[in-house]
Amino acid sequence: MSQPKRERERSVAALVAPDILELLETEPGSIAAETEEFHPADLADIAEALPRELVPRLLTALPSARAADVLEHLDDDLRAELLEEMDPERAAVFLALMTPDERADALEEMDEEVADEILEAIPEKERVETERLLQYEPETAGGLMTTEFVSVPENQTVEEALAAVRLIARAGRREAMNTLYAVDARGALRGVLSLRELLAAPEGSRIADLAWSEIVTVAPTADREEVAQLTSNYDLIAVPVVDAEHRILGVVTVDDVIDVIQEEQTEDAQKFGGLEALEEPYLQTSVLALLRKRSPWLLVLFVGQMFTAAAMGFFENEIAAAVVLSLFIPLVISSGGNSGSQATSLIIRAIALQELGARDWARVMRRELVIGLVLGLMLGGVGVLRVILWQWMGLYTFGDHYFLLAWTVGATVVGVVLFGTLTGAMLPFLLKRIGFDPASASAPLVATLVDVTGVVLYFTVALLLLRGTLL
Repeated sequence: MSQPKRERERSVAALVAPDILELLETEPGSIAAETEEFHPADLADIAEALPRELVPRLLTALPSARAADVLEHLDDDLRAELLEEMDPERAAVFLALMTPDERADALEEMDEEVADEILEAIPEKERVETERLLQYEPETAGGLMTTEFVSVPENQTVEEALAAVRLIARAGRREAMNTLYAVDARGALRGVLSLRELLAAPEGSRIADLAWSEIVTVAPTADREEVAQLTSNYDLIAVPVVDAEHRILGVVTVDDVIDVIQEEQTEDAQKFGGLEALEEPYLQTSVLALLRKRSPWLLVLFVGQMFTAAAMGFFENEIAAAVVLSLFIPLVISSGGNSGSQATSLIIRAIALQELGARDWARVMRRELVIGLVLGLMLGGVGVLRVILWQWMGLYTFGDHYFLLAWTVGATVVGVVLFGTLTGAMLPFLLKRIGFDPASASAPLVATLVDVTGVVLYFTVALLLLRGTLL
C-alpha cells in the first residue's frame, strides 16, 4: 500500500474515531452492526486512533471472530500489550481465531512467560499447529508460512476435488484458497493448479493430469529474501514450503512477501544512510533507541575523518607554502565520495535483486574501472577548465603557474574518482564475502574512506607537479 493512501486511510480513521468513541459511551451494543461494512484494517486504524484505554472496550463490543481480524491488523506492539493484559483464556480465544502465521507472530512479540500461559489455553489443534510454526526463526520461510492451504490427493477426480474444496471452504477460513496442491499418498508435493483451472477442467479428469509438475518450492529454513525473490521472479501468489521428503508444510502468501520486501528495503535504506536498522516505525522509536542506532556509525565515521585531518596535518608545510591548494580540497574529495556513493548504490541494489552474485566481482571491477576512468576524465576536465577560466577572467589569481595547478587538480580528480568508484563497487562484495550485509557499505562509509585517499593523492600529485614552483 502506498504511503499517501495509507495516510489518507489514517485520516479517515481519525474522523470516524469520535463517532466510535460516542457509541462506546452510549450504545456499545450497536458498534458491531455500525462497523459491519468496515474492513478489519480500517477498524484497526480506528482502534489506534482511540484513547489507549478504550481499545479493549472496542474489541469486546465486536464478535470474537471480527475482533480477531482487527487484532491481526493492529500495530504489533499495541496488539502484544492488549493480549498480555487480557485473561489468558480470553486471549486464547482471539488467537485461536487468527490465521496460524499471525497467531505465531503475535506470540513471538509477547512476554515469553505470558505467551506460554496463553498458548496452553489455546485448543489442542491450534496449539500444536502454532508450536510447530514457533520452531522456525521469524526471518525464514518457516517463520513466514501459514498452514492454511488446500491440498488434494493426486489420484482424485475433478468432481471429488471440487467437493473436498467446498467442504474446506465451508468449514472455515483458508488463507490460501486460490491455489491447490496435489500430493501423493505420503503427502509429498507432486503438482500445483489454480482454483480456476480446477473449475474449468473437463469432467472426469484426474488431478494428476491437470496439475503442473514444475513447482517452485523452498525449505523451511530458507531466508525470507529468497522467498521474496522467487515470488517476484515467477509471479507467484504463494510459495509452498516443503521438508526434506518434499512433503508440504505450509505456504508463504504474497501479502507476507510484500511485507518482507517493504521491511528489507526499509532496512537497506537505513543501513545505507549510515545507521543500524530500526525495529519499529520512526515515531514509535524512543529518542534513546534512535541515539543507540545512530551513534555507533557516527562514531566510526568520525574516527575515520580523523585520518583525513591527520593526512592534512602531514602536508601542513605544503598547505602553508601554497594556501591556494586548500581551495580545491572540497572539490577533490567530494568528487571521489560522490562517485563511490553512486557505485555502491548500484551494486548493493543489484546484489539485493540477485542480479549480481559473489562470482561477478571481477566483471564488475572491469566495468567500473572503465566507468570510473571516463567519469574521472570528465570531472577532471571540468576542474582544469575552472582553474584556467578563473585565472583568465580575473576571478582569482593563482600566479604564473596556474596551468600546473590546473593539471594538479585535474589529475587528482581523475585518480580520486577512479578510486572512489572502485571502492564503492568492491566494498559490498567484500562485506558479503566475510558474512556482513552488503547494505552496510553505506554512502557515508565510502565517502569517509575516499576522503583520506583523496587528500593524500591530492598533495602527492601537487608535490610532483608543483615542486619548485608554488611549493
